[in-house]
Amino acid sequence: MKRLLFILSVIILASCGRKASDENLKIFRYNESAGILTLDPIYAKDQPHIWACNQLFNSLVAFDDEMNVVPAVAKSWDISEDGKTYTFLLRNDVFFHNDSCFNGMRRRVVAQDFEYSFNRLTDRKLSSPGTWIFATVDSYRALNDSVFQIDLKEPFPAFLGILSMTYASVVPHEAVEFYGDSFGRHPVGTGPFKFQYWKEGVRLVMRRNPDYFEEIDGVKLPYIDAVSVSFLIDKQVAFMEFVKGKTDFMSGVDARYKDELLTRDGFLRSKYHDKFYLIREPYLNTEYLTFFIDTQEERADKEREVALRQAVNYSIDREKMLRYLRNGIGTPGNGGIIPAGLPGYDSLGQIGYAFDQHKSFDLVEKYHLYGSEIKLYTTKDYIDLAKFVQSSVTDVGLVCRVEEMMPAALREKRAQCSLPFFRSSWVADYPDAENYLSLFTTGNFAPKGPNYTHYSNTRFDELYAKAISTNDLKIRAKIYHEMDSLMMTEAPVVILFYDEVLRFVNKKVSGFNGNPVNLLNLKTVKID
Repeated sequence: MKRLLFILSVIILASCGRKASDENLKIFRYNESAGILTLDPIYAKDQPHIWACNQLFNSLVAFDDEMNVVPAVAKSWDISEDGKTYTFLLRNDVFFHNDSCFNGMRRRVVAQDFEYSFNRLTDRKLSSPGTWIFATVDSYRALNDSVFQIDLKEPFPAFLGILSMTYASVVPHEAVEFYGDSFGRHPVGTGPFKFQYWKEGVRLVMRRNPDYFEEIDGVKLPYIDAVSVSFLIDKQVAFMEFVKGKTDFMSGVDARYKDELLTRDGFLRSKYHDKFYLIREPYLNTEYLTFFIDTQEERADKEREVALRQAVNYSIDREKMLRYLRNGIGTPGNGGIIPAGLPGYDSLGQIGYAFDQHKSFDLVEKYHLYGSEIKLYTTKDYIDLAKFVQSSVTDVGLVCRVEEMMPAALREKRAQCSLPFFRSSWVADYPDAENYLSLFTTGNFAPKGPNYTHYSNTRFDELYAKAISTNDLKIRAKIYHEMDSLMMTEAPVVILFYDEVLRFVNKKVSGFNGNPVNLLNLKTVKID
């Protein structure tokens, strides 16, 4: 009888229009317009794949919604005094999803599984885009079933957070061997949900894992029965499905219906208050414009170029820009490169460039910059922001021309260091300010690294080396703030805004929170 009920539940989950599923099962539904190609965590390089894999897999550690590193499969860890050796003590109650590859056995996770998973991640034949997360790793090994150790080549405090990434998920060798190349279509992990059904381009269903190891106040997680993902490509259609209550959650807002949903100040319009609610959180994404700095300039020219970059920075009214172009979404970029939500962020407004036309005019006059021409390269999606900057710069006596490029062409020219001024953004790979400040180290000069500005400062490089040699977050935050302030003095970038996560959630859903990396965590969600 139980088997029959189970089969009926799967059929209900896989179908698209049966109201009975709403009455009998607590199912969280969302749409993924970009589609999903694989559920193998070593290939989870973007948001759609990370979101799905996060329901199915666990790593040694995780981040909570406040971006604190918390235990996952590892219940505790120790970092050596020199900051190079990480020793993890694993839980003994974590089991892989019940699957036919185990021949009816209940399979517990042991340290050797992480050794296998990391070997698989770094296997060049598999070409995982996540191999970079082990760039600082010298070796790793299972000391016994319960203890796993990682040795770094040099201290790197952000490494613990990197281990929370989906790439570092634990997988069982039995499943990989059993399913072979099809493992990405029949994943087996330890997460709060287990793979149930997937018809490409139609629907993905993940069912509650009854053996999941986490609980709250003695109640096992997750609370809901299943997660159902649809793949409607047309975002307008997906939006209408959400408004009708056919899906429970929508991330972000498309320009086509931005004004329909939000007021000028970024609040949810009152006509939708009875249907869904809005969660706004800082997002670890800094949007900015990049200047390429010619390191061969004479000193007099250098001072003039710095003044030009500062004048551009002061000329932009970022509050006005966000209000009229983004319905108030985001925080004005009046500080440095470090976004809101990370230690080191300029919360007091001590660095950076708030709108001040008088200072901009003074710099133009002092350094005889009137009529100086700059050309801003951008893509179609950001042409409105570029034109706002163009107007702002023109108002203080400079000349700004805007040229639109295809994204691929802009990336190529940027890597070749052939664009003098262009639109950029940086979304954190891991929640540590080092991820942003490393963009300006001399050792990361493009094309070999991501320093597309070619900003170089000996003091900045010294502070960077000092920051990554300490595990004390408070000390690092102070160093990060000093680095950010030092870099912004020469203004190699124009910070436009720090982005925000917008989550529109059906009112029947509770326990659904936002977080600065926009990770989809459904293990604590409840549906009334």
